[in-house]
Amino acid sequence: MDAHIETRIDIIRQHLIDPEICIRCNTCEETCPIDAITHDGVNYVVNAEVCNGCMACVPPCPTGAIDNWRNVVRSEAYSVDDQFGWEALPAQNEEVDAPVEVPAQNEEAPVASDTVRGSTVAPWSAARPYVQLYTHKAPALATVVGNYRLTDAAAPSDIRHIVLDFGALPFPVLEGQSIGILPPGTSADGRAHHVRQYSIASPRDGERPGYNNLSLTVKRVQREDSNGSGNGVCSNYLCDLQKGDVVTVIGPFGNTFLMPNHPDSHLLMICTGTGSAPMRAMTEYRRRRRATGETGKLMLFFGARTRGELPYFGPLMNLPKDFIDTNLAFSRTPGEAKRYVQDAMRERADDVAQLLGDGNTHVYVCGLRGMEDGVMQALESIARSHGLDWPALWEQLRREGRLHLETY
Repeated sequence: MDAHIETRIDIIRQHLIDPEICIRCNTCEETCPIDAITHDGVNYVVNAEVCNGCMACVPPCPTGAIDNWRNVVRSEAYSVDDQFGWEALPAQNEEVDAPVEVPAQNEEAPVASDTVRGSTVAPWSAARPYVQLYTHKAPALATVVGNYRLTDAAAPSDIRHIVLDFGALPFPVLEGQSIGILPPGTSADGRAHHVRQYSIASPRDGERPGYNNLSLTVKRVQREDSNGSGNGVCSNYLCDLQKGDVVTVIGPFGNTFLMPNHPDSHLLMICTGTGSAPMRAMTEYRRRRRATGETGKLMLFFGARTRGELPYFGPLMNLPKDFIDTNLAFSRTPGEAKRYVQDAMRERADDVAQLLGDGNTHVYVCGLRGMEDGVMQALESIARSHGLDWPALWEQLRREGRLHLETY
């Protein structure tokens, strides 16, 4: 009897990441409170010797790749090196029974809400998202119907607005969701390129209303390697696409970074560069519905290096002032001091605080990860200076699906 108990305890439920579904967005590694997750140039993996099963990484994952488990004998647990070499998850060993006891190391595991800055649930009024309709093994095909440069020709940043049409193939999306693009070809080691994730820049009814299409905002990644080997594989592939080219797509992904649907909801949107994609989608959806009498406010803080490098500058300036309150911040304008989105937020502190104190306000932050700390510090200082209990408000925003962060 004692030997039997010992055997059962020695079996663990090992946490693994499915390399076929993972889109390498880094959300899990950033979320893990104990650094149990790491990655190389191919896979994201979980160290069984560190992981305590706290589940903090599971809710933020946009694809569900993180939510995979295998029952293994502890001494035979898959190592990090094993996982780095995988192209697919190993099959479950049916001869190994699930552990009947929760390991002692899990008893004091941190709760996800203590380690995740933003919400892990969608707004209560958000529409129902469809996710993972198309996979690596059964992807969708879309045709390029437009590829337009958004930044000035002289600007160093080549940012493109790319429109993909799915024809008769159903591909329902919502504002705030993303898709995965599978670039053709293989890496230096002969493996197929892994999928890259891009936020959708068009509203649910299409880039062109009534059409089964969507748009992406893509920045060409070019590094200074003499042979170009450091260039972004997928970004250059997408930016070079021509009208009529066919693209392999998986997804859609994302079930939390969604906009509210109730008409009196307010959107406080903070973004930089291509992080403008979901903000454009939300803004355009609201613009098309403006005649329905929706009363919610839109306030946008948008940052870029210079005016010439800010995507959608022209169309953004043409939006009615009584429709959206737009605030731009440029960090590299010649002859001017550096100014970031958090600086613009502090300049409008009274109006930001008024929105933060309204239970109908939903906050969205999207852009480079380096902006996240500055934005969160600005929100905190604005709230505190206007008599708001920031810790309580922050927790309420997260719990109610009203604070969403998507940084990369």
